[in-house]
Order: sequence, then C-alpha cells, then structure tokens
Amino acid sequence: MNLVTQVYETSKLKPEKTAYHFMGKDTKYGEFDKHVSTFAQGLEDLGVKKGDHVAFLLGNTPHFIVSLYATMRIGATAIPINPIYSPSEISYILHNSDAKVVIALDQLLPLVEKAATSFPTIEHYIICETSTLTGSSISELPEDVRKKVSQFTHFFAKDRPNKAPIEVDENETAVILYTSGTTGHPKGAMLTHKNLYSNARDTADYLSFSEEDRVIATLPVFHVFALTVVVNAPLLKGATILLLPKFSPAEVFETIKAQQATIFAGVPTMFNFLYQFPEGAAEDFKNIRIAISGGASLPVALLTNFESKFNVRISEGYGLSEASPVTCFNPLDRERVPGSIGRSIVNVENKVVDEFGDEVSVGEVGELVVRGPNVMKGYYKMPEDTAAAIRDGWLYTGDMARQDENGYFYIVDRKKDMIIVGGYNVYPREVEEVLFEHRDIVEAAVIGVPDADFGDEVQAFVVLKEGAERNAEKLKAYCAKRLAKYKVPKSIEFLSELPKNTTGKILRRSLKDIVKQ
Repeated sequence: MNLVTQVYETSKLKPEKTAYHFMGKDTKYGEFDKHVSTFAQGLEDLGVKKGDHVAFLLGNTPHFIVSLYATMRIGATAIPINPIYSPSEISYILHNSDAKVVIALDQLLPLVEKAATSFPTIEHYIICETSTLTGSSISELPEDVRKKVSQFTHFFAKDRPNKAPIEVDENETAVILYTSGTTGHPKGAMLTHKNLYSNARDTADYLSFSEEDRVIATLPVFHVFALTVVVNAPLLKGATILLLPKFSPAEVFETIKAQQATIFAGVPTMFNFLYQFPEGAAEDFKNIRIAISGGASLPVALLTNFESKFNVRISEGYGLSEASPVTCFNPLDRERVPGSIGRSIVNVENKVVDEFGDEVSVGEVGELVVRGPNVMKGYYKMPEDTAAAIRDGWLYTGDMARQDENGYFYIVDRKKDMIIVGGYNVYPREVEEVLFEHRDIVEAAVIGVPDADFGDEVQAFVVLKEGAERNAEKLKAYCAKRLAKYKVPKSIEFLSELPKNTTGKILRRSLKDIVKQ
C-alpha cells in the first residue's frame, strides 16, 4: 500500500466524499481520482516514464495535488519547488534535479520561456491557468519554445478510461524535496513511497485524524510540513482538505466558520498573526478540535496566550525534510507540555547524543538523532552529504535538544545557531522566550555577531506593538532580570517586521546581513 493506491481505493469506496474544497468548489474523491488518472496518462503521452523526474512550480491550488498524485501514480518522481524562489535558485534545482518535465503557474511563463532555451534536457512545460492571460501568452512564445509548452486543461480535453496506479517498490523515490539551503546550495532529500506513506499514516494515527475531519491547508503545500500533515495525511484517511491559496487571518477565521473546519496546522508566525488579529475571538475557533504547530519552535508565551484567547489546544511537533518530516508530537491522550515538541510518534525513534554519537543522560543537551521508516534514502547525487547525515541508521538532525524523564523532547536550538559568549553557550531560543514574554513585543529573533573580546555577542531584533516605546535600554534591563549577564542582548534593533521565508520561518541569515550593513 502507498499513498496513491490508498486514494485510489477511497475513490472506489466513497466516490461522493469531498476530497478537497477550493475557492467555493468541492471536488469529490471519485472526481479527484479521475483527474489524477487522466493527467497521469497525459504525462505518459509526453514520454514520462517510471523513474523520470517532474518538477512543480505550483502554489496552493488543486493543480499541485493533482500533479503530485498523477506523477506518483506512474512511478515518476515529483520535485516540488517554491514558485517564488529567485530565478537563480529555481535554475539550480532544475539543473540538479534532472527534471524532464516542468509544471508551472502561468505567472511564471517568462521564466519558462528563458528556461526552455537554458535547459535543453527539459522536454516539456505544462502551464497551469490561474489567470485569463495564458492562452494568448503561450501563442506569443517563439515557435521553438511553443513546441515544448502546453496548457494543463488540454490534458482533460478528451475522455479517458480510469487507469489503476502502476505497481512501484516501496523503496523507490516518490518525491525529492530540496532543503531551504541555509548553508550553501539546497540539497535534495530523496523520500520514498514508504517514507511518505508511513509518515502520513503514523502522523494521522497519532493525532487521531479521521474521515470526518476537515483540515485547513494554508501552509505552502510544496513544503514538507504541509505535504504530510495537511495533504497526504487527510487524503490517506479519506478526510477533506480545505485548500487556501495563501495565508490570511481573516480568510482562516472565515473558512473555519463557513466550512466547519476541525483541524488547523500552522507555523508559529501564523499563530502569532491569528492571535494579534483584532477581530479574532474564541467563537472563531469553536469547531477546531486540534491546532497543530510545527516548522519552528513555538514560544511558550504565544502558546499560552493563544490557547487562552481561542480556547483551543495547540499540539506542537517536530520534523525535518529528511524525515518526511514528522518525528515527534505532543500526544492528545495526556497533558500537553508547553515548550516541548512531545514524544516520538509510533514507529519512529528519537534520542539525544553527544559528539561521539553516545546517548546523553536525561536532561542533558546534545544533538537530536532519528531513525524509522520515515527517514530519507539520502541526498540526490550527494553521497558524501548523505554519509554525514545518516550514520549507523540514525539521521543527525543538526538540532540541539534534551529529553525529560517522561520521554518528552525539547528543542534547544539549531546547532549552527548556537552563540558562544566568552566560552559560554547561549541558545537564541532561550533569549527569544524571555523577549516574547514582554507585553509590548510582537515578534523577536536573536543571533550571534562577532565580538573582538568575547568571540560572539548577543544581538536581538524585535517587532513592537503599535504605539509601544522603542527603548533598547529598558528592554536590556528587562532581560537582565531574567537572564544570566552573558545572555543579555548587547544590542537591540527595532524592525517593522522580521524577514521570513514562505513558510513563515524567520531567516536568521537575513538578520546577519542587516548587521553587516
């Protein structure tokens, strides 16, 4: 069993059940499977075979879900790419991934035109219509480019009989997800059919997903958190996805009420925006049985404030692209522990080790390592990086963590983000937690910057509530009452907003660029 065959079986058993809702329209499982089968056969007509690579430059639209399941249905490998990456970032991934076909939004047609001449190995481009300009725009392309381009809707122009998914080995690569590239070029994590299926199944079971659930998908679906938690897991259980084109607090509240949503998943930034939204009230979240946070550490102050305001429980978890991604979640059948990423989900093992790979004692800080059926087979065309990341069957996450006596894990910080002040370790998160507790602070981020005397110094960036006083010395004094002297920010800079990527994760490297200026 894999994701594709599970959805295929659901479409036969419950064809009238809604698979996803988008822009006022419901698509049933029977209809969804028909779309997937038709598009899969269209890809085969273009020469896409088992093992070929198909790249997506798509956002939160049904095009993505249909393309993903159609690609996997014929045994090809999907390469989701963030469509708002820069041309150079997209070019690198297209080149590195050996894509044969590219499926892109029509807004990216100028980029497609350029790519058609720059990437002779890419045989075809499929343009997904999100505006009324597509037809005329394609006709205006140079003839040699136009031969390589077709419209998504053309694949549905003729009726085709439904075709069952082909058989694929569970260890064949289903998806290659490129990491965000915080250091150097992004690496392509090869996730197998077994990786994706097991993690969607185990996450859904751990969080008690059922076919009755209606799951809001406002996270970017090309990102691994969304891919598993709000796309694959709901479809695996026969639930309904409520697909939103982009994140908007007003749209989220409206969708929860209008569509009777039961599950919301977001990154901490989203929870913060929802909490700060002036019109937000407990009534807006009354249908939500569980809110899920991941992608970055959720400040404890934000968690408690959000739960108090909206009367909903937040279950924080942890994952990474290389683990498909989920490894931990706060369980639903016992007390939730604020600040913790929870316990290992079923079939997955987590432990904390020292620099020699030996497990540390309870309460000690070390590197979090993971093993299970969800761990990637490796990085695409990067055997040395693979060997460094996976040792003796364990995936080394690069995250510093500790475990308590009850088996709950706590992320301390990224190993590479640790600040060393005069030989003392400072983890940005512990300083950020203190800043988040200040009544005037909306957002906060901390980095280390070079210091001639102490090696590093602590630099903080904060976003204040409207009308709050910008007084760095008062904030330093506030921190000094709550932190050891060497952990207190030496400088504090006020910003109107913090730089973030498309998933809402704060970009520390961009903050370091601000310091350099």
